[in-house]
Amino acid sequence: MAKDPLTVAEVAHRSGFAPSALRFYEAKGLIEASRTSGRQRRYARAVLRRLAFIRAAGNVGLSLDEIAAELDTLPHGRTPNAQDWQRISEDWRARLDEQIAAIEALRDRLDGCIGCGCLSLRTCSLYNPEDVIGTRTSGAGRLPELLRRPVARERATAQPARGVPESVVGGR
Repeated sequence: MAKDPLTVAEVAHRSGFAPSALRFYEAKGLIEASRTSGRQRRYARAVLRRLAFIRAAGNVGLSLDEIAAELDTLPHGRTPNAQDWQRISEDWRARLDEQIAAIEALRDRLDGCIGCGCLSLRTCSLYNPEDVIGTRTSGAGRLPELLRRPVARERATAQPARGVPESVVGGR
């Protein structure tokens, strides 16, 4: 019995992803399902580990394209093992360190920015990546790359909910 494939409802319940998210991830090639004679989806139990990986990667901030690229480094359909996880998590650690530095820089400058009252998109060091502070290569005034990106570019390239609309993800 333990080897029986899982239904969409079972995978949704155990993973916390909405059934629509499972179909979305399957369409994107992140997970696979077989079909019964009645065309109902059935998932191998290993899909739960892949979904846990997808959730962890999303929590780190990876886009669906980046998640797919990581999964593509594995043999077909295999979930990450301990060695894979070691390699992948080293890359994620650097990304998290950059995000932490950006958030700390934002926190440390936020009260001064609001306190000055300027809120100018032309001169504000938080919003203007061309500002003198934004161009420093080192030192305390250096803004992390995440805070120097133009806001318009962020909106144009951002993928909602890491590529999946919140309505699709459901119970996240």
